[in-house]
Amino acid sequence: MLKTIEAFTRIGEENAFAVLARATELAGQGRDIINLGIGQPDFRTPDHIVEAAVKALRDGEHGYTPATGILPLREAVAADVEKRTGAPVDPGKVVIVPGGKVTMFMAILMFGEPGADILYPDPGFPIYRSMIEFTGANPVPIPIREENDFAFSAEETLSLLTPNTRLVILNSPANPTGGVTPKAEIDKLVAGLAGRPDIAILSDEIYGQMTYEGAQHCSLYGYEEIRDRLILLDGWSKTYAMTGWRLGYAVWPQALLDKARKLAVNCWSCVNAPAQFAGLAALTGPQDAVTQMMAEFDKRRKLVVTGLNALPGVSAREPMGAFYAFPNIKETGWKAKPLAGALLEKAGVAVIGGPDFGILGEGYIRLSYANSAENISRALKRMEEFLGTQTP
Repeated sequence: MLKTIEAFTRIGEENAFAVLARATELAGQGRDIINLGIGQPDFRTPDHIVEAAVKALRDGEHGYTPATGILPLREAVAADVEKRTGAPVDPGKVVIVPGGKVTMFMAILMFGEPGADILYPDPGFPIYRSMIEFTGANPVPIPIREENDFAFSAEETLSLLTPNTRLVILNSPANPTGGVTPKAEIDKLVAGLAGRPDIAILSDEIYGQMTYEGAQHCSLYGYEEIRDRLILLDGWSKTYAMTGWRLGYAVWPQALLDKARKLAVNCWSCVNAPAQFAGLAALTGPQDAVTQMMAEFDKRRKLVVTGLNALPGVSAREPMGAFYAFPNIKETGWKAKPLAGALLEKAGVAVIGGPDFGILGEGYIRLSYANSAENISRALKRMEEFLGTQTP
């Protein structure tokens, strides 16, 4: 038998794709499945972005680009980050990557090894813990609690630091909860981290432009005292409905920049050229489609929260960012994953069980409202009927 490295016994998955596959299988059998599981906008990529990629292809942009990305795109990223954070950005520190996960992979590989502690949000994006465990590092959950409106607590996070802590991963606005951590809490966290220059910080801000009702996203890149060890993760997938384009970026501190470049050279060489020109058009072109998309998400958000709170045994806090609701289902008597499975198989509604996002996710399910208001209403009706008639 072939023998692979032991680390592969520890690597995990992102169960949203497994749920998507099962939902697709059921739909192929003729079932009417409403998918509130997958975390991708249901909108088309705006036309001017698509046309920029087409033009790039027709103009002969078919070859390799620099491993870190084409200069015009890195300059556009730098200008956009500076506009939103007020902090200067050197385009030379921007690395264009094939999706947001790549930056997580790179950062955790740089700092993860047996004996190292890496802090990550829980419940949170499952790839954080998966990659930490793959490297052999010790995963240390940062509790993301409902009573804090799903914001992280600076005091609790700082209390988890040890002499072995190498990396802290933060995410706001957050997947799967929709929580947005307020600036006052981030101020406290940064003040504490300022005294630990040996700790790197990965700030996942992929939902940074997706907030509601005046909630303000506070980027960690705006804090000069930690910028020399901060890795900023962002991209185009969510804001511009470009999940399938596989296009993201990171702003790296100088101390880690060449390591990131070398990983790019060794792994993917460069991001495909036409996608980079599409990303350039997204940042420098009209933003009307983004505004319209967020207005529609806001309507759906209100619909989801109202509907969930009307279900027996279910309560839902109002998400202030991203496009997810993370309702508490403890009073239904169901465990989260069996409920998610039963809703898909029996009611035709795809959702994700909270434990798929971490050890603290039990008692919750995630619903993505990246689906039409009509489908959301139909899904909520099916959930109401199911919970009214089915027992665990």
